[in-house]
Amino acid sequence: MSVKRPVALVSIAAATSLVVAACGGPDTASGSEGEESAETVTFTWDRNTAGEDEDPQYEETSVEAPVNPETIVAFDIASLDTVGALGGEIAGAPLDNVPDYLTGYLAEDAFNAGTLFEADLVEIEAQQPDLILVSGRSSALWEDLNEIAPTVDLSPAGTYLETLERNTEFLGQVLGAEEDAAEAVESLNSQIEDVRAQAAELGTGLGLMVSGGSLSALAASGGTEGGFTYRSGIMYDVFGVQPVIEDIQGATHGEPVSFEFVLEQNPDHLFVIDRDQAIGTEDAQAAAEVLDNDIINETVAAQNEQIHYLNPVAWYIVYGGLDTTQVMIDDISAAL
Repeated sequence: MSVKRPVALVSIAAATSLVVAACGGPDTASGSEGEESAETVTFTWDRNTAGEDEDPQYEETSVEAPVNPETIVAFDIASLDTVGALGGEIAGAPLDNVPDYLTGYLAEDAFNAGTLFEADLVEIEAQQPDLILVSGRSSALWEDLNEIAPTVDLSPAGTYLETLERNTEFLGQVLGAEEDAAEAVESLNSQIEDVRAQAAELGTGLGLMVSGGSLSALAASGGTEGGFTYRSGIMYDVFGVQPVIEDIQGATHGEPVSFEFVLEQNPDHLFVIDRDQAIGTEDAQAAAEVLDNDIINETVAAQNEQIHYLNPVAWYIVYGGLDTTQVMIDDISAAL
């Protein structure tokens, strides 16, 4: 049986504390004979308890996540990414949504836990996980999943980099890989600083999402909690690309625009996300085919061969995680 819940609204006031809560064993406070060690990491965030189409209402929620869990289920692909990059292994996930470059982080006998929006509760309970990770699309599953095992919501809080650092630090503590986590974040931040320095000399850019033959211009995420939902606007905020226009409506899938709009703005570079490819739409026209027309071919970006096609799964589906951030860095670096 699977359970479908509405998509969660992103928490806008998440507060996180990371605390190693208790070291157990025969000498734990309870002192019960035969009681197992219970070292945990406390994760606290503001959980939206409102229903779909209701104004958000937040409730501070804390979960004790076990250290060194044997069986981890991840509905958040970015968390799957970071767990794997830090040496952990994922026992269950929405297998159809795990990109090829992350499949090595799955256990050989990994089970399908559902989809990004639905959970196979019967199968998950049968596997008796020690920890479940959700975020964004799967946040609304938290209540059902938390009845099975400690479930942590790693939805964005703050800027992209703040969220990446917070989640990597937390998962590093859970996996006993604190030093590796800190080094990974430091390495990515260093590379991003280099990219930003070079991007400042790149000229103007425009982020485009192509889906169903239509275009959407991407706004800067703005570096705020709400703004973070403006998917892939981090090409400006994080990587320092100079937006050719500031007045773009902030929306998770961008503001619909025409080919003529792109020519009117005439950026030096176009950064393109092929949404149909990201979600596996059958028989969809490729973004490169959509943009190969007389209008777009007049732009400076086209004439200078500066239309850059980003890894669509990394930028649209995963959007976070250690390896994925490296993919994003490499995508922007290729344009420099």
